[in-house]
Amino acid sequence: MTKRRITVTVDEDLIEAASDAVSDGDASSVSAWVNEAMAAKREEQRLLDALDEALADYESEFGPITDEQVEEARRLASQRAIRVRARTRELSLSGEPAA
Repeated sequence: MTKRRITVTVDEDLIEAASDAVSDGDASSVSAWVNEAMAAKREEQRLLDALDEALADYESEFGPITDEQVEEARRLASQRAIRVRARTRELSLSGEPAA
């Protein structure tokens, strides 16, 4: 794929995060890190556009989705969700887990 150099202004904390990713071996370069982020953003937008289109198709066939339907979907999703919580342990003075 053809690459092109551009100039952009980026928040300092994001530059640090990119540099850290390179230092940690998670990215081959800051440019690669930015390129991956831009590709992920493009994919996210493509999926959101597809969702918008699917919703428009659904609503054109069945009518607008109501607030009640949205709330029912939330309720059902919440019932099916698997909840995972971190379990915290207190350590005794010896460094062993407390009973």
